[in-house]
Amino acid sequence: MLPLLLASSSPYRRELLERLRLPFVCASPDIDESPQPSETATNLVQRLAREKAQALAARFPGHLIIGSDQVAVLDQQILGKPHTFESARQQLLASSGKSVSFLTGLALLNTDTNHCQVDCVRFTVHMRELTVERIERYLQAEQPLDCAGSFKAEGLGVSLFRATEGPDATSLIGLPLIRLVDMLMDEGIDLP
Repeated sequence: MLPLLLASSSPYRRELLERLRLPFVCASPDIDESPQPSETATNLVQRLAREKAQALAARFPGHLIIGSDQVAVLDQQILGKPHTFESARQQLLASSGKSVSFLTGLALLNTDTNHCQVDCVRFTVHMRELTVERIERYLQAEQPLDCAGSFKAEGLGVSLFRATEGPDATSLIGLPLIRLVDMLMDEGIDLP
């Protein structure tokens, strides 16, 4: 088995990948994550996942490199990471009572063969009606300023949901493990 590399500095993705009980290392790719003009959300996350994997290929020959990227989409607009309390408050107010789709791009690059598998997994969160007070209590409690959509699904953010739908709940956290297992099996890795 080729060694695995997670092309990410995200602690959330690292924790998810640990569930597969395969040895891996992490390295942070340095790429420009800006959307291209008229690029769809699906095309954006697939391109960025591929570019993250490819950015580390020269430094890590003989590896399987996992790249992933995620965006949240509300009313056909991409929501980025809020970075500030006020932006997070605005994102959650706009999401109140609505559905937010999370698109997670996933790439697995075999640097020996240069074969790159790429996919996008969609997961939808149906939000509760949220008051300003509830939003502010949540933001104070969890500080999700580095999370697309302004909540941590793996934490208290789940209290903001009315329902969820999608093929793989791990995609909501940023690394769709079910699809990744398919890709790893295509590369000859048997799990478990």
